[in-house]
Amino acid sequence: MSESFGQSLPRVAAPLPGPRAAALVDALARTECPALTARRARRAESSGASHDPIVWARARGANVEDVDGNVFVDLTSGFGAAAVGHGHSRVVAAVHAQTERLLHALGDVHPSDVKVALLSRLAGLAPFPEARVILGISGADAVEAALKTAMLSTRRPGVLAFTGGYHGLSYGALAECGYQAAFRAPFVEQLGRHVTFAPYPAAGGAESLEQALAAVARAWDAAPLPVGAVLFEPAQGRGGVVFPPRGFLAGLAELTRERGALLIADEIFTGLGRCGATWLSVAEGVVPDLVVTGKALGGGMPVSACLGRREVMNAWGAPGGEAIHTSTFLGHPLACAAALATLEVMENEQLADRAVRVGEPFRDRLRDKLAAHACVRSVRGVGLLLGVELDGGARGLRLVRRLLERGYLVLPAGPDARVLSLTPPLSIETELLDGFAAALDEALTEDGP
Repeated sequence: MSESFGQSLPRVAAPLPGPRAAALVDALARTECPALTARRARRAESSGASHDPIVWARARGANVEDVDGNVFVDLTSGFGAAAVGHGHSRVVAAVHAQTERLLHALGDVHPSDVKVALLSRLAGLAPFPEARVILGISGADAVEAALKTAMLSTRRPGVLAFTGGYHGLSYGALAECGYQAAFRAPFVEQLGRHVTFAPYPAAGGAESLEQALAAVARAWDAAPLPVGAVLFEPAQGRGGVVFPPRGFLAGLAELTRERGALLIADEIFTGLGRCGATWLSVAEGVVPDLVVTGKALGGGMPVSACLGRREVMNAWGAPGGEAIHTSTFLGHPLACAAALATLEVMENEQLADRAVRVGEPFRDRLRDKLAAHACVRSVRGVGLLLGVELDGGARGLRLVRRLLERGYLVLPAGPDARVLSLTPPLSIETELLDGFAAALDEALTEDGP
């Protein structure tokens, strides 16, 4: 393995943050809303470990360098956005070329040629023929476009979502967010009351498949409004790297069809190769009516999309009058250029296949490596969406910090942070993954039983 920046093992000088980062973090605390800065103090209090951040200066491939010159291995791929690796040369070149040609167009009034090209490319990725596409900037944008589409198509305002589900924090998406009650509680009086939450089952849990589907049916029956859309993640990422039991998604799709609602697959985290297929839901035998994608799509640039069946999207009607769903930066040329390059990289480098070829053997090696630690409850994953479940959230937060000090960036997942979420670039070298396994083994030993 080359030790060049991009696929390098960590190089960290303790303590963290270094002096330059510490000065910037102090400036951050003076200027950033405390909703963001103060959470680190709360984490430190609950875990007994410092949670002051490092400050990023540059990134390439699987590596991040901070302002003090420390090099880290990023096992978050920037919240999943850098699935092709940070600063991939093809993506950077595409964005650079686009800056010299066109920075901004007129959205839905006079689109850019690169927007038209991206729409065509995305329609070709849809799991149904003659797809229609709505572009957005964030995952939450795309989720809200799907919900609007379902409302127009079914004329039923109710939405069935799932406990543990995460779809973004803008108001439209937050209403469907079952991840944490604390996210919704301060704003509940301003959120729509149209959402009903059903329990999301975990593979290997005590419930049978029949019981899990019956619980969904009971929640549906209790909905205060007629349900027109079922919003689900094929696997819950932020919710704790939770995979449903085999057959659950197919049963959910059957129930949705029987009751005349639309099925919306939130593939923002799971799609575009992360789990070894373009769409994890389709790999599990389900063809939804609407598919939502984002994160990895832009290769580091902000872009998202809602893909829908033609007959469903036709509910928006023929163009006329003012557009009722648009934005200033709709189909931004730089983001579209980046997305086209990203999709080309994914195909040319066969990153979906690589996620399985690299990720699943690593999952098994990690499971063996950690078998001696009683506090590790499970190691699970599909492709390069992996989770290490621990015996408590305080331990999870401590380990996030201990791993950072060893040069590995990971994030906690699940409502109580007991899961270490691993979503590295799909191009990551196995040596870096094995280095992480050794670092986690060491950190667990240091943390104690």
